[in-house]
Amino acid sequence: MIDNQVQQINTLTSQLSEFKNYESLFGNPSQVALSMVSALNSDLQSLEPGLNLENLVANADGSAALTYNDSGIYATVGVSFQTPRGQTIQRPADQYKPFAAVINSASNYVAVADNAAQRRAAIKDQIAQTTQQLQAATTDAQVQKLQGVLTSLNADLASTDDEVNQAAASAMVQDIQNRNDQQKQVQALTEQQNAEFTEAVSNYTAKFQLLNEPTVFPTQ
Repeated sequence: MIDNQVQQINTLTSQLSEFKNYESLFGNPSQVALSMVSALNSDLQSLEPGLNLENLVANADGSAALTYNDSGIYATVGVSFQTPRGQTIQRPADQYKPFAAVINSASNYVAVADNAAQRRAAIKDQIAQTTQQLQAATTDAQVQKLQGVLTSLNADLASTDDEVNQAAASAMVQDIQNRNDQQKQVQALTEQQNAEFTEAVSNYTAKFQLLNEPTVFPTQ
């Protein structure tokens, strides 16, 4: 009976010793604390800085387009103009909404690109720190956790590029839509002008009949 108990104690002691050896080699994952995880979680959970195309179009204000000059790069169109006789004509702001949509899309791209540049710098710094810690890791638990963080950081870095690409795509799509609408308006106007011309010719022909026989003048 006593021999069995002694044997069990020896077995447990041996198992405890093996566990301690295992822990010294591979480490305890719960005791591995990584400083960059908090910043990574904060960035991953933050809202994307850009607006989607639907919101950009919905926020388009024709009046804003009339006064927009991009800090003096472009000439200001103005909300009104004067005729040579001095009459003030107000521009129809609603007709300038397509231009406002492109302006919004371009401004959105600039804002997203600036935000992405700042975040990329911070993420690349965290990648460098993680790589250094990975090189200095002494246990398997440290290596596994650091590799997981490094993978997440690279994915977060790639997502900043996706955000910029999405903002650029929105601007391109809106520009394409504006060009398409411009061509549509030209075609519609051409059709209308052709119809009006045909109708005018028909009306003229109906009112002014061409003579089928030569005119005979009286003789003395």
